[in-house]
Amino acid sequence: MNLGLELWIARRYLRARRVEGFISVVAGFSLIGIALGVATLIIVMSVMNGFHTQLVDRIVGVNGHVVLHPPPGADTLSDVAGLERELRDLPNVLDVFSETEGQALATATGNATGTLVRGIRPDDLRRRTLVAGAITGGSLDTFATEGGAVIGARLARQLGVGAGDALTLLHPDGDVTVVGTIPRVRTYTIAALFEIGMYEYDSGLVYLPLNDALIFFRAGAEATKIQVVLDDPDSAEQVSTGLAETFAGRARTSAWPSLNRQFFNALKVERNVMFLILTLIILVAAFNVVSSMIMLVRDKEKGIAIMRTMGATRPAVLRIFVFTGGSVGVVGTLLGFVLGLAFATNVEAMRRFLESIAGVDLFAAEIYFLSQLPAEVQPLQVIGVLAFALALALLATIYPAWRASRIDPAEVLRYG
Repeated sequence: MNLGLELWIARRYLRARRVEGFISVVAGFSLIGIALGVATLIIVMSVMNGFHTQLVDRIVGVNGHVVLHPPPGADTLSDVAGLERELRDLPNVLDVFSETEGQALATATGNATGTLVRGIRPDDLRRRTLVAGAITGGSLDTFATEGGAVIGARLARQLGVGAGDALTLLHPDGDVTVVGTIPRVRTYTIAALFEIGMYEYDSGLVYLPLNDALIFFRAGAEATKIQVVLDDPDSAEQVSTGLAETFAGRARTSAWPSLNRQFFNALKVERNVMFLILTLIILVAAFNVVSSMIMLVRDKEKGIAIMRTMGATRPAVLRIFVFTGGSVGVVGTLLGFVLGLAFATNVEAMRRFLESIAGVDLFAAEIYFLSQLPAEVQPLQVIGVLAFALALALLATIYPAWRASRIDPAEVLRYG
């Protein structure tokens, strides 16, 4: 029996006659189950990849890859200019900028909220392309020439202010008087608004000129930390270790993975758990393939016996049923690939469409950190999902096909 004839018989077995309708229905549900499992895996893994990439880009884009802190027992760094010169001379360092930061209470128009206040030189803020490229109101030119504050757009909406309005910052470490401690209060003009797409920063970050921030926090004349930008973010841990040895006694160092380790570990665990859970959909669909194939073999016993008497070998019968069941897996996998890829590449548009229908917020920025639902399709990951689904579907056909190849034609024709 040649291969073309085997494929033709397999296609015939997939076409349901009325007496075989139930078997075809089970096979159809198996196909849909495989397609949904593959599509869901591609969508979920792409979204998780998007979360990881977007969060890393925004966290690193605001904070740098390696941070130099004051040595133990000190509140500020000493000889910041000298440290910056040494850092810029290193071959793998792209940029260096000094900062000071602290917590404060921001108030305006009768509203108040806690904020993280960072002092930075205007020229350094211009080089932070993530922030400089996300200005939605005002101008960094105003910040450079007139000072003031650069705040997140969500924070501005919470306080009911815009560019050109006044922003008051309060710090509890104030002046001690006979009636108690009076909080330190300063008022700044809002020079610009930014919206980088990460809720934590858009709703709680305020930039001040470095000198103004040093005065506000009474931090002395030097910055409290130095942010270092590298040409390779993945080398941050290694570079941080080297810098710790180079600047021993003058500064402590930390890398962005260690500063956010718990957060990204939780994201990694969630991604792995979601993968394991969603593979069960494909596994259940594979069991449906097994059941439908076993029923098909039972239904086709007489036909198998006739083929055997006409010269069909056991391997030929096995191949026929592998082709029959495998085609369900192949078609289901390809359908799931198309659906998953289409959904993953348009996930934000789909989210907005579903929100418009349901009338509810499916992706709250204050819960999920990001303002938009991200997705990043990784080809190797998709290939892995497709290979896993195909392998599982093909394995599901082996036992029923083996059972079909072991049918004794004499027994079936005698008693069937």
